[in-house]
Amino acid sequence: MIDHVRDLDSVREATERLLSAAAALDNAAVAEASRLPGWTRGHVLAHIARNADALVNVLQGRPMYADAGTRDADIERDATRPLDAQLADVRETGERFQAVGAEPTDWQRTVELRNGVTDQAARVPFRRWVEVALHHVDLGIGYELEDLPEEFVLREIDFLADRWSGRPDVPPVTLRLGYEENSPSWHTGGDKGDPIVLGGTRAELLGWLSGRGDKGAHLAVLEGDHLPELPPL
Repeated sequence: MIDHVRDLDSVREATERLLSAAAALDNAAVAEASRLPGWTRGHVLAHIARNADALVNVLQGRPMYADAGTRDADIERDATRPLDAQLADVRETGERFQAVGAEPTDWQRTVELRNGVTDQAARVPFRRWVEVALHHVDLGIGYELEDLPEEFVLREIDFLADRWSGRPDVPPVTLRLGYEENSPSWHTGGDKGDPIVLGGTRAELLGWLSGRGDKGAHLAVLEGDHLPELPPL
């Protein structure tokens, strides 16, 4: 059962962790490249803030973004701000998200996200946790996939394995936590092609599924002849 209250607490902790780490930067570092192609650290921080606004819209029954162009333009507009403005924006929008999350509401209702994607309202706090935690890694300031909380990593592996399931451009893949047949495992991909079994740590599995870190380069191919390359998220 989804515990949105606990997830809201986790979002708060993740946001504070990110803000504390980013406070050690300076304006020059904010303008440097992040780990996301084409984005500076300023782009990442701006996106984190604008995502909080977008998820407030979702919880309040409005479109997540006016349109894709507006989303991208807002990030570009805010990316070049100095560090203090970036941190204040992330903090203020994060607090706004927490305030809306604390309001009485029907957490079992269906809400609409981007591109017609729908989900249960109770899952929105976890989606926000994903944005904060993974983009903290994307800043490239010393917080790595290996540092993410175990609960978060396992839940995000569950989510991404489901997201890639049924995709005809992804072969049938079994992801094994470890290397033994009785290890915890997930299944993803489509039903065409030769089955592949990959084994590794939580961070390595998440890296492959999310296109981060070494993108699964250190995963062991236990069955099959190659490490599949996933399309962009």
